[in-house]
Amino acid sequence: MLKIKNLSVSFGDKELLHNINLEIKSGERHLLSGHNGSGKSTLAQTIAGNPDYKITSGNIIFENRDITNENTTTRALLGIFLGAQNVPEIPGLSVTSFLKHSCIAHTHFQTGRDLSMGEFLTKLEAAREQLNIPQQWLGRSINVGFSGGERKKLMLLRLLMTEPKLAILDEPDSGADAETQKLIADTIHKMSNTTFIFISHQKNFTDLVKPTDITTLSHGEIMIK
Repeated sequence: MLKIKNLSVSFGDKELLHNINLEIKSGERHLLSGHNGSGKSTLAQTIAGNPDYKITSGNIIFENRDITNENTTTRALLGIFLGAQNVPEIPGLSVTSFLKHSCIAHTHFQTGRDLSMGEFLTKLEAAREQLNIPQQWLGRSINVGFSGGERKKLMLLRLLMTEPKLAILDEPDSGADAETQKLIADTIHKMSNTTFIFISHQKNFTDLVKPTDITTLSHGEIMIK
């Protein structure tokens, strides 16, 4: 599904990743491990297309398509999802409105048809019930006034609604209590059509997810197994 070839990445004038080679197969739950500052989040952001991280050499191939020079929006529409550590607050934009526009864009890009409001609301209600999210959350502004664990639930809601081909989750367990961590792991296991790359430092969470493969980074390079 994803092939990273000889990838080097800089942020400002500092090289953060050097000559990364990695293959992710469809259906994997792939753990990126390593100490803080090893390059895990940089790799996640680069795959998702964050323009702050400059690719100085190498290629990223997603489903046989070279996306090295594609922007973040195109990568998202192609089916790449990023659950970042730090998410912005967006006052004035409700959870429902955000999800509606996102789902409409994804459906039109992938199928060429328009998503009806009935389809959207039915899917939203099913996802909300699965995650035990209160109805009133849907009318609130994105991430405004939400706790760390609640923001993780909103991430899961976005994940279920967009059904990406590849989901990159950067420390999804951070700030989440044991119940929410189990909910995240259960959701990952239920989404059998989505390939996952996840970053975590907590053994109890990785044990719940049961990674199918592990890649360890150190100082911007992959450690040989």
